Amino acid sequence: MHTRTFVQRLARYGYVPLMLLGVNGLGIALAGAGAPKYWLLLLLAAAIALSFTVERLIPYETSWNGEQPDSRRDRIHAAVNETLLLVSVAAIPLLSAIVPAPDLWPASWPFVVQVLFAILVADFGITVVHLASHKIGVLWRFHAVHHSITRFYGLNGLMKHPLHQTVEMAAGVLPLVLIGLPIQVAAALALATAVQLLLQHSNADYRVGPARYLLALNAGHRFHHLKWAGIGDVNFGLFTLIWDHLFRTYSYDPARVFTSDQLGMAAKPDFPVDYLDQLTYPFTPAGGGHPVPEPTQA
Repeated sequence: MHTRTFVQRLARYGYVPLMLLGVNGLGIALAGAGAPKYWLLLLLAAAIALSFTVERLIPYETSWNGEQPDSRRDRIHAAVNETLLLVSVAAIPLLSAIVPAPDLWPASWPFVVQVLFAILVADFGITVVHLASHKIGVLWRFHAVHHSITRFYGLNGLMKHPLHQTVEMAAGVLPLVLIGLPIQVAAALALATAVQLLLQHSNADYRVGPARYLLALNAGHRFHHLKWAGIGDVNFGLFTLIWDHLFRTYSYDPARVFTSDQLGMAAKPDFPVDYLDQLTYPFTPAGGGHPVPEPTQA
């Protein structure tokens, strides 16, 4: 029992540093050294395995673990959207050939600083599109797929309509491509994005101390998934909460406890759960509209 307690404590306080500094750090080192891209894929597979292991060691909500009716659908979403992420990285040399970039990329900076710069720029673009997706009906049609989740666990970070995933990633990466984003930096950014999505939607009851006010992790992101429209319009950042503080969309209450009854979309309780139905839903009359503020719920 003592050993288990030690392992759980290690997971609670060490999981996030291991993912953010260990996995990302190794990914940056491999990308900077020009290692074959399959090494980053192997590293991502290890991160996913670690994510599922920690969710079982220190679950926030035990009932969110294990095989459930949405598991197969979520695996399809994850596979499709992760493939799109990889394709976007592979397409960067082609985009650069079509649209020659000005010599603006800070290539003289240390590689790790280049990656951090790319993360901050991408975080801003993705945050802006994410916020707009809660305000503009045509974007909400597609973003609603992601808000249909009623539990938190690692794979739900990639539970998105592929068209919305594409728009978000374009907003984050295209400005970088236009100033000469190197493919090695793009590869490290892609890994960091996947790792961040695992952490942000994790069912692990981890601790990060005051960093929870700056990093866009699961404790803050649960507030974004509150089911009542107008209440979940907070904490839009992917990597950080910097932009949420600036946009005044930040919210956090350490006393709040979340259950499946509080997640999802109150306005669309019968949102389809099948993968193909979710793909077509935005194009149907039922998929129209965008969130309308409802009476505040506690």
